[in-house]
Amino acid sequence: MNTTELKTFISVSQHASISKAAEELHLTQPAVTKRIQALEQKLGSALFDRIGKRLHLTQAGHLLEQQAREILLQWADTERQLRALTEEVTGTLTLATSHHIGLHRLAPVLKSFTAEFPDVHLDLTFEDSEIAHEQVRQGEVELAVATLDPDGAEDLSTKPIWDDPLVFVDIEPGTFELRELADRPCVLPGIGTYTGRIVLERFLESGIKLTPTMSTNFLETLSMLVSVGLGWSVLPAGMAHDVAQIQVPGSNLRRTLGAIINPHRTMSNAAQAFLNTLGKYADTSPPAYPT
Repeated sequence: MNTTELKTFISVSQHASISKAAEELHLTQPAVTKRIQALEQKLGSALFDRIGKRLHLTQAGHLLEQQAREILLQWADTERQLRALTEEVTGTLTLATSHHIGLHRLAPVLKSFTAEFPDVHLDLTFEDSEIAHEQVRQGEVELAVATLDPDGAEDLSTKPIWDDPLVFVDIEPGTFELRELADRPCVLPGIGTYTGRIVLERFLESGIKLTPTMSTNFLETLSMLVSVGLGWSVLPAGMAHDVAQIQVPGSNLRRTLGAIINPHRTMSNAAQAFLNTLGKYADTSPPAYPT
């Protein structure tokens, strides 16, 4: 049994498909099948049952999945500790970021980092901030740059990087009380997102229940929906160029964008170097988002 076989097994388990695992791992389907068969022979147990077009874990497969994930996490942690014995900044850095930060904040950070540390391979994925937190928590990525949980995350370490003021926007300018806005159509970030929670909790503080007309997790889409008159919304201040800002007395909304790490995992030299680079761009004024 080796880590390559375990990684293949985890991929097949996640996708319930040999073909999708092969695509993710950049292998042929026969190569994936061969690895699974080799693992089953070593363990003396079938790991998957095929039911219809999907693969399902057997009892032995369920047991191995839990152990395999822990083995791979421990192995990755060991690799980071060994690399940390030297001062070389190499290897793979698994990084998750939100779509908004990736589009509007991260480009100069990535440009600077890759120029200074060309031997680091960046494995970058774009996720909702809430998913990015969970990926760090589960050890699926080493570092995330996303909207920080407004309620805090006691089991994770966070580093604030940017203060991101939020503004109320509509198709036309105006001044409204919160209760007036609640009676008007609105399009907001999903209630499961940190940004959506910030908005809804502000209304709840005033005893007002807010029911969005529609919601989406993509802020750029919200800007478009507002611009065609489907309702008011809340956006980062720097994104209000295609819509009109409206005044809401007593409502000062903001969120914090920053880095998230798992304090229970050894940080690689690459991750520490990325945090250092990220810190050079901290507390800058909101960018002028491209039109």
